[in-house]
Amino acid sequence: GFLWEFHFAASFLYYNYYCFFLIFLFLNCLCYIFFGDFMKVKVLDTTLRDGEQTPGVSLNTMEKIRIASKLDEIGLDYIEAGSAITSEGERESIKKITSQGFNAEILSFSRPLTVDIDYCLECDVDAVNLVVPTSDLHVFDKLKITKDELVGMSNSAVDYCKDHGLIVELSAEDASRSDLDFLRHVFSNAIDHGADRVCVCDTVGILTPYSSFELFNSLRDINAPLSCHCHNDFGLAVANTLAALKGGASEFHSTVNGIGERAGNTSFEECVVSIDRLLPEFSTYITINEIYDLSKLVARLTGVYIQPNKAIVGENAFAHESGIHSDG
Repeated sequence: GFLWEFHFAASFLYYNYYCFFLIFLFLNCLCYIFFGDFMKVKVLDTTLRDGEQTPGVSLNTMEKIRIASKLDEIGLDYIEAGSAITSEGERESIKKITSQGFNAEILSFSRPLTVDIDYCLECDVDAVNLVVPTSDLHVFDKLKITKDELVGMSNSAVDYCKDHGLIVELSAEDASRSDLDFLRHVFSNAIDHGADRVCVCDTVGILTPYSSFELFNSLRDINAPLSCHCHNDFGLAVANTLAALKGGASEFHSTVNGIGERAGNTSFEECVVSIDRLLPEFSTYITINEIYDLSKLVARLTGVYIQPNKAIVGENAFAHESGIHSDG
């Protein structure tokens, strides 16, 4: 009798587990059909702006178009084509890129100044990466203004952009060293004035994965898409970016091969492949099997060559001598 009862109970549990699993699959299918993949992460590439700030790197117009074309081809959502205020040559490159009819949204870097925004408009970009300093060091010592003046400057710049039909991503420069309440205040004001997205910038690369998660988690209730822009001064840019996504970010900035000033930026290829393989709750629109060709193109045109042991795209990334791991 006992064995029969045990067999019955085991069969009952197995049957119910199987039914629950089928129901779970069915509900997931319904969600996908009616709502699509609601875990998509947007990617902004800044290889042509922040990446070109790598010492010794200077791309001509045709080289920038080649990189931008490949970025658009593999599925980038946003391409920061340069900084329009920089020079006539820079503006010419941005104009050429905007005239290509890419699917990606094309942005220019801009300070919260009318002269910068006018140059962006001259280049016919879709959007501006409106960079507003928010740390005490930047507000008081660099700009030498008050916090109220900073908020007024930011709001006026957003108003001017929106009045002229530009999409605005407001990036808080040095956000990781800013007072959280003030950062929230700047973001809330910008959103009230029409900013479409806001970005937390770890300008000097001081976040850790834990502090990155905590920072973004504390801002996840902001009423606009939240983005992250990380630098790699302590080698943590990719880890901090992934932690930011876990904390509530829905977009990240990166450069191909992680190039950029000082120790570089978040590595595009490492972050995208990590999302694809390690974070099943997230995905991107990137065509992953095209990443290697993009990496080689950027390395060749910038002259910043890839270390052999670099993750994902390095020549030795899947090579070793011992043979211990060759079978997985």
